[in-house]
Amino acid sequence: MARYASATRQGLDEEKIGQLDLPPEEQHFAPRERLAIEFAERMACDHLAIDDGFVAKLREHFGEPEILELGMMIGQYIGFGRLLVVLGIGHYSDQPYRSGLA
Repeated sequence: MARYASATRQGLDEEKIGQLDLPPEEQHFAPRERLAIEFAERMACDHLAIDDGFVAKLREHFGEPEILELGMMIGQYIGFGRLLVVLGIGHYSDQPYRSGLA
């Protein structure tokens, strides 16, 4: 797995990443981390559910540059993950996506 050195210096390790698979009550994330995770999940699964209330909540914990950077990184990784699936690259996909239109 790829890990950025800056993230590792800030405490990201495989144990922390493994918490994402646990029920929320068993996870040990700081409030900012939990909110960043929720932002990523909403962007990936239901971006239209990101309303003014959620953006206000983000602004309580993050500055505008941080929100922009989080959003850019989330979007980049969502897009890259989808590209890997379409191209059949990686362990989640053994065949490229083929629509019925081709």
